[in-house]
Amino acid sequence: MQGAVGLGQMQLTLAAKFLQYFDIAYVVTEAQRHDVFGIRYSVYCDEFGYEPVHLFPDHEERDEFDSNAIHVLITHKTSGTPAGCVRLVTPIGSKGSDLLPFEKHCESSLDTEFIRSLNLDRGTVCEISRLAVDGPFRRRAGEKVTRYGEVEGMDWTKQERRTFSMIAVACFLAATALTDLTGRTNVFAMMEPFLPRLLKRSGIEFQRAGKDIDYHGLRAPYFITTQSAVENMRADLKELYCEIYRIIQQDYSG
Repeated sequence: MQGAVGLGQMQLTLAAKFLQYFDIAYVVTEAQRHDVFGIRYSVYCDEFGYEPVHLFPDHEERDEFDSNAIHVLITHKTSGTPAGCVRLVTPIGSKGSDLLPFEKHCESSLDTEFIRSLNLDRGTVCEISRLAVDGPFRRRAGEKVTRYGEVEGMDWTKQERRTFSMIAVACFLAATALTDLTGRTNVFAMMEPFLPRLLKRSGIEFQRAGKDIDYHGLRAPYFITTQSAVENMRADLKELYCEIYRIIQQDYSG
């Protein structure tokens, strides 16, 4: 019997494996928002020191763009632990004249000639932002004590741990689903070097929109269209994307 179970688990698709262990939610409740901001505090303030901890005495990292953003939260099912988050920011103001985060904070790094050549309708532009995976889901077992205790003390199976590397990709897929649902299909993101490389292996290839800058770590601006991302992603990843899209659409439409 044990052998049969093991074989069945080996035959699970990438989507089934990931969704066996994680819930993905379009954020609609205050409790979910607290979880999102808590992950961001843990990563951006407590762990890496990108933002001063004293600015967030409630241990929830926020900024001025959150009021005009929509969020996705990924939660580990069996423990209920918030694992990852991402947001989609759209420009507001007259005809979307207000700046997006990358335009406000990283102007000096932008390839303005390239961006101008895209000739984008401001009403179709957005930024994928604040993608974060909490430390326990990035560290190897026993690597470091976390705010949840020893990583070794977390009751995770080896099969669960193998899915942890997909959390960041799942966050990006969730944000991509939001770009489609909102019609904001011209997409910018400030990303650390590893993520574009990781996504490129899956068929998702960004265009650089500027040079490296030290902004919450070494990052660079990138551009992609929703159509390009979806059409070129690897088949097994597209299956996961379609499942994530279905899940988010239910909450977004509701």
